[in-house]
Amino acid sequence: MWGWFASLLAVLLGAKYYYRATSGVCRSKRRLDGKTAIVTGSSAGIGKEAARDLAQRGARVILACRNVQKAQAVADDIIATTGNKQVIVRQVDTSDLTSVRKFAKGILDTEAALHILVNNAGILGPDEKKVSADGLELTVATNHFGHFLLTNMLLELLKSSEPSRIVNVSSKGHFACKKVDAKDLNFEKRAYPGSMQTYCHSKACNILFTLELADKLRNTRVTANCLHPGLVMTEIMSKEGSFLFRYLSWLLFLITSKDEKLGAQTIIYLAVDEDVENVSGKYFSDCKVAPTSQVVKDRTVALELWEASEQLVKLSSEDVHYKGKPTDDAQQKA
Repeated sequence: MWGWFASLLAVLLGAKYYYRATSGVCRSKRRLDGKTAIVTGSSAGIGKEAARDLAQRGARVILACRNVQKAQAVADDIIATTGNKQVIVRQVDTSDLTSVRKFAKGILDTEAALHILVNNAGILGPDEKKVSADGLELTVATNHFGHFLLTNMLLELLKSSEPSRIVNVSSKGHFACKKVDAKDLNFEKRAYPGSMQTYCHSKACNILFTLELADKLRNTRVTANCLHPGLVMTEIMSKEGSFLFRYLSWLLFLITSKDEKLGAQTIIYLAVDEDVENVSGKYFSDCKVAPTSQVVKDRTVALELWEASEQLVKLSSEDVHYKGKPTDDAQQKA
């Protein structure tokens, strides 16, 4: 029995080593002195390590986080390890549209430029459906709607700072999403599918949002790309989801997981690497373009999602800073 167990363990460890050895790494040595970056959800996990790397390169880094006390401890650690004192904390809860608007207006009031926006904050929601303060399904609100609003509100600053980059953290989990119904993004007309399926739905929304955003920015020097960071045992996976999901995640983690620094590499690559200076509207994994599901290739769905998102976040004409304005319905509901 022990021989069988030892053989299985050797296979698992070998697979784990191979997976890590073949994972993409950002090789760029590019400096970011004089540049400003925002990373949402940067008080832990891959967001924290992405923020650390950007600070190491000399950028002014704004940690946009819900828990200010926790984020400040991370900021202090980044300052200590990089020597860059331009690491600051600003509070935002991407599930709360009032919080997003307050944060965005604060950035517009205080920052002269913005060169990198990393939309990383995310949750794997509860087994039972919960709604945000705005009445939106909590996972989709946190992972999609909040970043949709934030990005729109900061586009003018990004455009005035070009070349600039928008990096949206999605997931390979989007393959599990079989349909994005723009008429029912909050699962009001259909049964709530549970935490994991809702998470995958939100990740599909991230890709469709990126696709439409890149199209709207095609005549600018602002790029928008999205990515799968790989399987990383972050706090999302260790604290949220059902017991069965956490147990199965732990087993999968033994074989295919990355540490947080390795998981941040594709974020960093899209934020800094010279090879993607003029690349926009693409989905990456391991620092290279990767295939997506058929669901997120549908341009009609991407536009429908955009228009529905405008309405649900009550996007006003004052919020919009791309070529074009919100749909008439969105303006009427704002």
